[in-house]
Parts: sequence; structure tokens; C-alpha cells
Amino acid sequence: MAGLEGTEQPRQRGNAAAERWIPSIDDEQAFKALELFGNPTDAEVRLPSRPESAAAARRITHCVVFRQWQLSPVTAEHAVLLVSELVGNAVRHTGARAFGLRMLRRRGWIRVEVRDPSRGLPCQMPVRELDTSGRGLFLVDRLSDRWGVDLLPRGKTTWFEMRVTDRQAP
Repeated sequence: MAGLEGTEQPRQRGNAAAERWIPSIDDEQAFKALELFGNPTDAEVRLPSRPESAAAARRITHCVVFRQWQLSPVTAEHAVLLVSELVGNAVRHTGARAFGLRMLRRRGWIRVEVRDPSRGLPCQMPVRELDTSGRGLFLVDRLSDRWGVDLLPRGKTTWFEMRVTDRQAP
């Protein structure tokens, strides 16, 4: 999966497992990433188009979805995985110096956008069980409620949306 080499993969168990997926030390790194790059809920943040930027994008996404928006651990886990896939595509396939990350929330939905200067459209590849690459958009298609690409005068925005509900108090 794009940008997830060397990290623990998400678990598909209950909420407690999803909460353990990202260790608490990542919270401090996430807040540092927000300070360094900005908050993608306020305006698009620009990150350098390098493989290590996927980690920063994941941390920022987790911090926003789980801490700021207080959505469920599973929602945060899925959003982090999908951001990683979109960022991986932007870094690997566009030749850009930087990409943009923007996160929006409206009642019942979140939308995450990754913008890059390439007008080349991503395409979903057929996926077989033993494939080790090419699964990114397959995962985006399976875990999001909607996704797409908006062509811009200079580049494109690849986005996904997920239905959400606020976390219930215990």
C-alpha cells in the first residue's frame, strides 16, 4: 500500500483495535505536523512531494478526524489509509514538487482532497488476490462512499467522501 511500507497495517476488528493502531506518540508528531504545515480544515496545506510526506499526511488526517472532529477510531483508520493511497499516487505518478491536502466536514460527511499539478487521471486497476501493488484506488473505492477526480486548469483534485456519525458518549 502506498506509503505504508514498514508500518503496522490497519486491523479490521472492533473500535478498541482501531484505537490501538496508531500509538499515542503519534499524537505529538501529528500536532507538530499541523504546526509545520497548517490545518487542512482551514485551508489547503502544501506538502513536499516526497515519500516521507505520506507519514505527515497520515498524522495530520488522524489528528483532524479523530482528535479535532472526534469521529470514531474506525473512521479515522479508514481516512488515514485512504489519504495514504491518494498521497502515494500523487508522489509516485505526477512528478510534482508538492501536493495539497484539504479536509472538509459537513453534516454527516467528510471529504478529503489531494491536489497535484498533473492532469493525468488515475485509473482503478483490476486487483487479484496476490497482487502487491495497484490496490490503492481499489481500497479507496471499497472504503469510501464516493470518490472522484476534478480536473482543474492546472492539475487535478482526487477526493473521497465518507458518511460519518459523531462518536457516541459512553
